[in-house]
Amino acid sequence: MALVEIDNISKNYQMGEVQVQALRNVTLSIEEAAFISFVGPSGSGKTTMLNLIGCLDKPTKGKITVDGKQVNDLDRKQGAIFRGSIFGFIFQAFNLFPVLTVYENVEYPLVMIKNEPTLDRKDKVLKVLEAVGMIEQRNKRPDQLSGGQKQRVAVARALVTRPKLVLADEPTANLDHNTAVNVIRLMRDMRDEFNTTFIFSTHDSGIMEEAEIIHTLEDGRLTHSTPRPLRARAKTI
Repeated sequence: MALVEIDNISKNYQMGEVQVQALRNVTLSIEEAAFISFVGPSGSGKTTMLNLIGCLDKPTKGKITVDGKQVNDLDRKQGAIFRGSIFGFIFQAFNLFPVLTVYENVEYPLVMIKNEPTLDRKDKVLKVLEAVGMIEQRNKRPDQLSGGQKQRVAVARALVTRPKLVLADEPTANLDHNTAVNVIRLMRDMRDEFNTTFIFSTHDSGIMEEAEIIHTLEDGRLTHSTPRPLRARAKTI
């Protein structure tokens, strides 16, 4: 069974007197441990697709099943619990807590969602901060960081719980080339070691090169899906 099943979904938004169709009759399956990317011009429906898969929004019609659970049927509280149990999110806007340090921002889901012991949390947080090159900034707060540094913290926070599924909306948009390469490598290593599924929305050619399937959206429609040759498995982290 696929990890994600998307069955004939559409999503409409009302903007004043105009109804906008963000997605139109999209059907596809995403397997466990997939490394895929949604691409397309701005407004094509990429972010909407991630929001629907991640239980942050609901389709106007159709159904979405994630890890055997039909997420359309979840109420707000159920959706929040399910998100915490399976997902990691990387947002364009970072969504960091301004009053918390870098370390505390990354540690937050381990405390509030996973309730892990202190020593286990410390080991995981320091390991992922080292991987994204933010170990030296661990005691700084978000207002002391550049946009690229905030993005690295957001990536670290998404990966620290070792989620089953990571949804990443333009995860390398604010990163320099070398850092972007390292972040993509970290994600591939995590996929290879833990069978994590990664779903990207991106314009980044680097992510497209790494993706195993590229789904192209145009005007809310899935126009085509392009499998790419499988690369050799990377060494584990």
